[in-house]
Amino acid sequence: MTHERLRRSVAEFTATAFLLIGVVGSGIMAERLADDVGLQLLQNAVATAGALAALIVAFGPVSGAHMNPAVTLTELALRTTDAATAAAYVAAQVAGGIAGVIVANVMFDLPAVEWSTRDRSSANLVFAEVVATLGLLLVIFLTLRRGHRGSIPFAVAAYIGGAYYFTSSTSFANPAVSIARTMSDTFAGIEPASAPLFVAAQLVAVGVAVPLIRFLAPPVAESTRGGGD
Repeated sequence: MTHERLRRSVAEFTATAFLLIGVVGSGIMAERLADDVGLQLLQNAVATAGALAALIVAFGPVSGAHMNPAVTLTELALRTTDAATAAAYVAAQVAGGIAGVIVANVMFDLPAVEWSTRDRSSANLVFAEVVATLGLLLVIFLTLRRGHRGSIPFAVAAYIGGAYYFTSSTSFANPAVSIARTMSDTFAGIEPASAPLFVAAQLVAVGVAVPLIRFLAPPVAESTRGGGD
């Protein structure tokens, strides 16, 4: 691995870890602060959107701040990154997500790994993940291809904050997030048996997004620096 690829991969690991600390940590805190599920969701959504915007601004210039294998695989399909970099990014994102959940659990005096018992296997939730992930990819890549790179942190944060509410699955929209959240038996968790369905739905969304992006916006010779969840 080249020094530059290692540097970017470490950035992806770190950014994804902090994303999951934000998602899971705010979910745990929300459960402890309020009994109302709607209020818990609001707190979780606001904290996640805020963390996303900040992380993309900070890590975007280093690695693109993908924090999401779906974003990286879309870049690969659009031929704006190479296979070796994509593989390194995906590995770093999955590992970073797991590390982030462990950190969040330990911060709140929970077991480092506590397998979730929250069933999310129903067909409507899986379909919602296709919708959520497709929308996220369109927001990122169409914003980028229209030359509005600086708007991506805020566009992504706004989309994810909204998608927590307008999708029945609360918009995981990220295979690394789906895998990592199996290790948190809290408001933000997903049982291990449900996670493969979510990951499959998110990958289906990549397959739909790539031709749609190519059709809606002309290609550009640049990668998604400033990507996102």
